[in-house]
Amino acid sequence: MRRILLKLSGEALAGDKHTGFDEETVRGVAMQVKELVDDGYEIGIVTGGGNFWRGRSSESIDRTKADQIGMLATVMNCIYVSEIFRSVGMRTSILTPFECGSFTKLFSKDRANKYFSKGMVVFFAGGTGHPYFSTDTGVVLRAVEVEADVILLAKSVDGVYDADPAKVADAKKYDEVSIEEVISKNLQVVDMTASILARDNRMPMWVFGLNKEKSIVNAVKGDFSGTKVTV
Repeated sequence: MRRILLKLSGEALAGDKHTGFDEETVRGVAMQVKELVDDGYEIGIVTGGGNFWRGRSSESIDRTKADQIGMLATVMNCIYVSEIFRSVGMRTSILTPFECGSFTKLFSKDRANKYFSKGMVVFFAGGTGHPYFSTDTGVVLRAVEVEADVILLAKSVDGVYDADPAKVADAKKYDEVSIEEVISKNLQVVDMTASILARDNRMPMWVFGLNKEKSIVNAVKGDFSGTKVTV
């Protein structure tokens, strides 16, 4: 395993504040990613936008416009997280599927590979660039395109359960589950479009809690306590 695509949920970036950014949380992520980069891993990052915007809960805004706002929320997140990464000594670049002036560069596989070869952390912002597709689909799409070895899903919950652990006290946590079971039982690791894309392209996903100490490094280096979604 050398090339990793890390998905950071917007809620996880917000920490206990549940909105905006928690700099201590983001700096902790940055230090873990730096350890992996220094060890020779190639790291791509996708962020959600839920710490700023959840447009699908609004009935007052056109769905296309709501999704566009969500895409911009992920761009803001990537710019912020990228700067925290730079502050601890990493080189970064942000790629988007649409023009953002001088803020980002347009995504292409060749450009991403060039940055990976230079030891840069590559942020993939803006989702797929189209409405009706979530950042879940965006992260699987980018992982497939750049031929990542695995997707790491760092969430506010520590794995995949057969029910919502916040609502069901005896919800069962999976140590390992197939993507077929995820789809058939609608376990909502990622949304259905992303799940099918991962299945069809044999892209494994590892789900774990971001708030555990050194959770990202431990996941990569063998001390994994979340759920592996196998293909």
